[in-house]
Amino acid sequence: MAVPKYKTSKARTRRRKSINMKLKAPQLTECASCGNKIAPHRVCAHCGSYKGVQVIEVE
Repeated sequence: MAVPKYKTSKARTRRRKSINMKLKAPQLTECASCGNKIAPHRVCAHCGSYKGVQVIEVE
């Protein structure tokens, strides 16, 4: 089994871990009824529909 010859510095370890901690832009889809941008698998806040079916009443 391979054993490291020297101790890995904190900076090198944190740099390696921080590469995978980046934020992603949210995925947005268009509402089938009104065309408003919404998160997938969510009820549209603008018209209250989900998959083209009216789910909630919006004021």
